[in-house]
Amino acid sequence: MFSGIKSKLDDMSIIKRLCERAEAHALHDQQREPGAEHFLLAALDLPDGTARLAFKRAGVEPDALQAAIERQYGDALRSIGLTADAPHETSISANPGAYQAAPSGQAVMQELAATRKDHTPLLGAHVVGIVAGMSQGVAPRALRALGIDSATLKSAADAIVAAIGPAR
Repeated sequence: MFSGIKSKLDDMSIIKRLCERAEAHALHDQQREPGAEHFLLAALDLPDGTARLAFKRAGVEPDALQAAIERQYGDALRSIGLTADAPHETSISANPGAYQAAPSGQAVMQELAATRKDHTPLLGAHVVGIVAGMSQGVAPRALRALGIDSATLKSAADAIVAAIGPAR
């Protein structure tokens, strides 16, 4: 019983850290609400190292993700005639009140909640597996730009989660 409570508290701490880091990555990208790409970057920041391990097992350097995401934003701006290097007129800050994420970020959090019925510890690899399973959005385009096979990345992440097993 106590191990279950401890596991839930640990998960809450990790979710808090994941959300704070995702928001910091979103603000860095001049966005108010974090998307799946920001949660993926936040997963790479988690101290468990499993997100980074999943990338490495898929044959990709995890630190290349940030630049790939920035290229996706730049490409999107250029497609409508704007430049990514134009100075920003306004500063974006965090939303006051309840935590909010962009639709793709909400999808990541909803999937995390749905998978938390088991007793495995929450890991960065969980987030990697969820995002690797997405077919549309900035994060999947960035992964494709890096030459990552999403099925391979998802498989690597799922194998890491399975190897760690239930919380004790």
